[in-house]
Amino acid sequence: MKKLITLAVASALVATVAGCGNKTETPATSPAASTGAAATTAPAKTDSKKPTIGVAIYKFDDTFMSGVRAAIADAAKDKATMDIVDSQNSQPTQNDKVDLFITKKVNALAINAVDRTAAGVIIDKAKTANVPVVFLNREPLADDMKKWDKVYYVGAKAEQSGTMEGQLLVDYFKAHPEADKNKDGKIQYVMLKGEPGHQDAELRTKFSIQAITDAGLGVEKVAEDTAMWDRVKGQEKMAAFLASNEDKIEAVLANNDDMALGAIEALKAKGYFKDNKYLPVVGVDATAPALQALSDGTLLGTVLNDAKNQGAATTNVATALANGLVPSKETTGYDVTDGKYVWISYKKITKANMNEAK
Repeated sequence: MKKLITLAVASALVATVAGCGNKTETPATSPAASTGAAATTAPAKTDSKKPTIGVAIYKFDDTFMSGVRAAIADAAKDKATMDIVDSQNSQPTQNDKVDLFITKKVNALAINAVDRTAAGVIIDKAKTANVPVVFLNREPLADDMKKWDKVYYVGAKAEQSGTMEGQLLVDYFKAHPEADKNKDGKIQYVMLKGEPGHQDAELRTKFSIQAITDAGLGVEKVAEDTAMWDRVKGQEKMAAFLASNEDKIEAVLANNDDMALGAIEALKAKGYFKDNKYLPVVGVDATAPALQALSDGTLLGTVLNDAKNQGAATTNVATALANGLVPSKETTGYDVTDGKYVWISYKKITKANMNEAK
């Protein structure tokens, strides 16, 4: 009997030790149960069939980029897992987000840079970690794009949008000679610019005016100021223009729709868009609020900045890279120019063809 009791106790002890051994192994093998370094540095590719792509948008409350962000998520449904973060319009914050993505071992990066001149730093980080990177909407400097063969850009040529914006005004003034209020043969305009140094702001400003002069019309700048792509700032700047030069202004050019819509609010406060009091305003992006303004008759025209295709192309290029493929028409569905660039065309939009932008 004593031998039987001794054997039973021994068996119980073995079972207890084995049970304790299993418990100590659980945190080490279950990422959900661990908050240590092993969990944060584990590969982010949770689905063996779908890569994980880290996406950093310059700021979430930008109207156009909200559309691009939605398009990225929609295009990725069956292709990749998108980890999309807000850089809060801060380059240091974006750099930190990139560091975190690399720590998580994402399979590719898609970056809407806060500051295009800072792209080189991000490329260096990505190259060191061998994580391919696609920039979108804000084009890095040419020298930075040459740093690595796994760097790509998806966007639109800003000079094209500027040209089309100017053409919208040319079409209007040729159809409405009475718009030349002082009959001097020139368009007296005010310009609302995006952030200083941004390629879209500089090129849209330059080429919109060039399109007008190329059409044989004279121009005279009444005022110009930066409104940082922002609707409220656009309204404030336009109110200031009207306070000092209302009688001289014949047209409003804005580098994007949000600033154009802000200008319209300032004009409404001065009695425009009723009782035959009108001033042509043009923008860029063809956002949903801008299309509503077209329908209302307060916005003369805009230029479709194709958020859907920019988002889809970004997703497709990043997914191809994440899967170890070389981006091409065959692997992404989009033409790749100079081995690095995917260009999405703009389109002029007025009330007559606004359904094409929806």
